[in-house]
Amino acid sequence: MARIVLSECCGLTPLRLRGRGGGVAIALPTLPHIAAGPRRAAPAAIHREWALRVSAPTRLTSAVEEDKRGTAHGGEEEAVSSLTSNGGAAEAGASDAFDPGAPPPFGLAEIRAAIPKHCWVKDPWRSMSYVLRDVVVVLGLAAAAARIDSWLVWPLYWAAQGTMFWALFVLGHDCGHGSFSNNPKLNSVVGHILHSSILVPYNGWRISHRTHHQNHGHVEKDESWHPLPQRLYNSLDNMTKKLRFTMPFPMLAFPLYLFARSPGKTGSHFNPSSNLFQPNEKKDVITSTASWLAMVGILAGLTFVMGPLQMLKLYAVPYVIFVMWLDFVTYLHHHGHEDKLPWYRGKEWSYLRGGLTTLDRDYGWINNIHHDIGTHVIHHLFPQIPHYHLIEATEAAKPVLGKYYKEPEKSDPLPFHLLGVLAQSLKSDNYVSDTGDVVYYQTDSKTNTSAQSSD
Repeated sequence: MARIVLSECCGLTPLRLRGRGGGVAIALPTLPHIAAGPRRAAPAAIHREWALRVSAPTRLTSAVEEDKRGTAHGGEEEAVSSLTSNGGAAEAGASDAFDPGAPPPFGLAEIRAAIPKHCWVKDPWRSMSYVLRDVVVVLGLAAAAARIDSWLVWPLYWAAQGTMFWALFVLGHDCGHGSFSNNPKLNSVVGHILHSSILVPYNGWRISHRTHHQNHGHVEKDESWHPLPQRLYNSLDNMTKKLRFTMPFPMLAFPLYLFARSPGKTGSHFNPSSNLFQPNEKKDVITSTASWLAMVGILAGLTFVMGPLQMLKLYAVPYVIFVMWLDFVTYLHHHGHEDKLPWYRGKEWSYLRGGLTTLDRDYGWINNIHHDIGTHVIHHLFPQIPHYHLIEATEAAKPVLGKYYKEPEKSDPLPFHLLGVLAQSLKSDNYVSDTGDVVYYQTDSKTNTSAQSSD
């Protein structure tokens, strides 16, 4: 829908970045995986310089730094590769049936080595070209819709502009990961501008997103769309369960999550004293909260000048569409595969095994518009790779990943097939066992009688 409106109404065609299952996304220092054991959390945030009262992203690690860290934890990459290969191969050969929860017969070093070196290169001019493209499209859509002011056009505008707000978020997400450029100040300034414009507290979100990447696939420690243990699930009242598992309510969760997180967790992305943040990150959170409040003030002023109805049509409805895109894409990166995917606890969890539970998705025409964020597996393992190299990096890594990579279903021009995947997953993926270090989603047969057979 967004592509149609962009080309037909504005004559603007987004830059093409080839491929399907696109992707982008955010994250953090990764440690080479040795065998199947757990890893210690990354060290405290590095020192950050300040400029224009905008903090530089913390704990962003280059591929070279990752390799150095890997050396400190167990020798050169070659040794890591050898250990992981030998340790996993024996288990893989123990059974003919593929077990997605088994330790893989490869390590992070082998995946990294398969990815061409130029895929790690960050081009700030290219990154800024995407920002310019998206900002021009957003302003052009708003100007065209306001000028035409027809109820035949407004629904098309809402779908297109909401999708473009989502595209802005993805670029800000790259800034948070440090994959936008090698300049922390540029990443921080651009990230604050883009995220504040769509009411996202840049640093507050960036830090919690870092937690998500560092703990992906961990039942208790993952940050977003992680499973509920059965005990916690059973403690929820019926209304909370309905809001969490019944469409369209889960697709409107993001603003609530910013203020109160998810069940079983506490803290606000706006409060510098929240347990989401370290003491040395308070300044960062204050900066992003102040930027968020400034945007609220700008919107209030525009509402006074233009009137509530016009602002509702120009900004509020597209914002809701953006929130739905964010929840929709984020959920499907970690749920809904035709085969159940494992979640981990304790000694069974590792950075590599957790990352391999993520999924690539194909969004058809939308891939290019939202910067190939559907190419998610390699992004989770190596968030430093710029979004415009993720497709090539994924293709290069597939021979190493083997069956641990789940090929995304090919989409039509618009990804309507994923609506059915989402609905089925919400119905069947309700909770995981309270015990066990490798667990899979189970279905609450009391409220989902039609899904009993899938449990």
